[in-house]
Amino acid sequence: MRRVFKVSLASALAAALAVVAAPTGASAQYPQGQQGRSGQSPGQQQQESGQDAEPERPRIAPLRRRTAAGPCPFVKVLYDAARYVELTGDRVAAANVAFTGEIEGLVSDCSYQSDQPITVETRVLFNLGRGPQAQGDARTYRYWIAVTERNRAVLAKEYFDLPVDFRGEQTASVTQDQVIVIPRAEATTSGDHFEILVGFDVTPQMAEFNRSGSRFRVNAGTAGATPPPAQ
Repeated sequence: MRRVFKVSLASALAAALAVVAAPTGASAQYPQGQQGRSGQSPGQQQQESGQDAEPERPRIAPLRRRTAAGPCPFVKVLYDAARYVELTGDRVAAANVAFTGEIEGLVSDCSYQSDQPITVETRVLFNLGRGPQAQGDARTYRYWIAVTERNRAVLAKEYFDLPVDFRGEQTASVTQDQVIVIPRAEATTSGDHFEILVGFDVTPQMAEFNRSGSRFRVNAGTAGATPPPAQ
């Protein structure tokens, strides 16, 4: 599914004129084009060592290369929102996991010439799962894409629904393509003036769980899964 997400010209002009704005916390992101375990911290990599190998993961297809007059915007996964873990009960345990999700891959490319707007194509790979407490065979996840003036103010943020039918399986993978259009205040404004962030729509509790370095694999609590203990 592909939609076009347009940043308003007023927002882009305001960003170009801004002097001081709140930081976005971009230091917690992974770099553009990083495939595989997007948003994984060194602590998580340690946590997974010694565990059983995970099932083979689908690969994310590359985008068609486009021509740009300058650098593209930085496109990253927000670490605090890279995973979605629903927990029931009062204990963090695999037996209490309901629906889960993680952003497994992210690729992007852009195009712009002269004083044209910057058109950014993104492709995001989501891995989703049903834990022991999941109710039903379908779930509509929600994620967002935000455009910021790099390390400064948020210019625009849009939410997208991600309906998933597991069809009796415990896991599913879904790829979503989106197009972001960013107007420029002037021809000298290059793509690296902007940053694009992607993440799940998570609760404060989910964000704190992610921030702590804890995680469950998307097949947590199912036969053959050996999730690492929560920290």
